[in-house]
Amino acid sequence: MKHSSFFWFVLPSAILMLLFIASSVVSVVTQSLYTAHEQVIIEVENCGPFGCTVAQSVDQDATQALRDAEPLGKWAGLDVYKDRNHLAVEDVKTAWIESDGLPDFANALMNLPFYDALAFTLTYTAIVTPLTLILGFAIAVAINSVATALKGPTIFFSLLPFIVTPLVGSLAIFWMVDARGILGSGLQWLSGDPTLSVKANTTLMWIMLMFYGVWHSAPFAFVVYYAGLQTVNQDTIEAAMIDGASRWERIRYVVIPHLFPLTTFIALIQLMDNFRVFEPIISFSAQAHARSLSIAIFSDLGGETRLLSSAAATSVLTIIGVAILLSPVLVRTYRDFGKD
Repeated sequence: MKHSSFFWFVLPSAILMLLFIASSVVSVVTQSLYTAHEQVIIEVENCGPFGCTVAQSVDQDATQALRDAEPLGKWAGLDVYKDRNHLAVEDVKTAWIESDGLPDFANALMNLPFYDALAFTLTYTAIVTPLTLILGFAIAVAINSVATALKGPTIFFSLLPFIVTPLVGSLAIFWMVDARGILGSGLQWLSGDPTLSVKANTTLMWIMLMFYGVWHSAPFAFVVYYAGLQTVNQDTIEAAMIDGASRWERIRYVVIPHLFPLTTFIALIQLMDNFRVFEPIISFSAQAHARSLSIAIFSDLGGETRLLSSAAATSVLTIIGVAILLSPVLVRTYRDFGKD
């Protein structure tokens, strides 16, 4: 495609993205640079039969007037990013100086809320994304090979995890892994430990969340790969068969290269979705064992005191993380486009 044709093709989408996405990002970045005003405290003298005492009280009128005058809050610059709930610059320096080695330093980082959430988010993304691609491709190849009469029912059952509402699907698995559920009881029988509980074990809970992530996302990869398999040149496949290529060699040297653009597309979507992991943690009530960046944002906004600046700073760091994750794929795609 010519550069001019590509420009006019993406122009409407670019304008809509600027209106509905870029403006929101600018708003979040701006909010992250301000912090909430402190309450105006005044001293009040209370006099009674036994004398006068001085007490401190919140001046509601002055506090409200200050908030009305500066609705964004007090200018904080990058202080919100550097505090203990985010990058924790001072805590990281202290941990680096006082730690005995990298394992000790890593343990110290895990005690900081942002790095704890970042560790789970990156682990979830790094494991669920490739497994989703592999499982989706395997399902597509398998279904593409079955008899025509069986393809309809097989496709329907393969899409069930994608059709079922995420909350319902995760709750079904949540009940199954309960100590009284079929999976929970099975794990207790296999391990020989009647007290084993997925919900009480951090490692098992992480595995369960990642299993659910793959189970829920694989049908999307399957649909895309299955559509791509219908476009594979059959003459090339037959030529490879005549040359004596095995089934695996035909898949490796013909099918996989043909589907590489689709793999890039699925990888981009999955990287963005998995880095924003949120619903499984809520559905599994796993906040005590797994905390993602999205959960951190939700916690800042869901408490009695909404921490807008903290949520905005975490959102900006999440956007930066997504951009870093996507950059290798986007650079590779741009280079491939330039070659054309």
